[in-house]
Amino acid sequence: MKRIIVLGAVIEKDGKILLARRKQGQGMADKWEFPGGKPQSSEDEKEWLKNKIFDDIKADIEVVDFFAETIYGMGKRELNLRCYRAKLLSDKINSPCRDSFVWAVQEKILDYDLSPADIKIANKLVYNRK
Repeated sequence: MKRIIVLGAVIEKDGKILLARRKQGQGMADKWEFPGGKPQSSEDEKEWLKNKIFDDIKADIEVVDFFAETIYGMGKRELNLRCYRAKLLSDKINSPCRDSFVWAVQEKILDYDLSPADIKIANKLVYNRK
């Protein structure tokens, strides 16, 4: 089974968590997720995620520490989502790759239509469980 590594950022600001919604025409369109992507190199995960967030949403972040990971089966592939806690250092967020952004109250994250792998991370945020 092929495993795909995806890195996500649980970006916090003023007690809220940043969620991004995928655009129409993309896989998992209209689903909310923690911003991030698939690393293409062996670069340090924290450094790669910091650079990816800046490239994708034009926001500066400080990647604080590893938060959680989950494995989600997708037929003959597995998605390994590895999420890091991060702090937003800039106020500007903008991306042509995303449909919308929302600052969600941590306890309400599960009210959003999250992608399946992100649901498991959200459960840990809300209930401190995997």
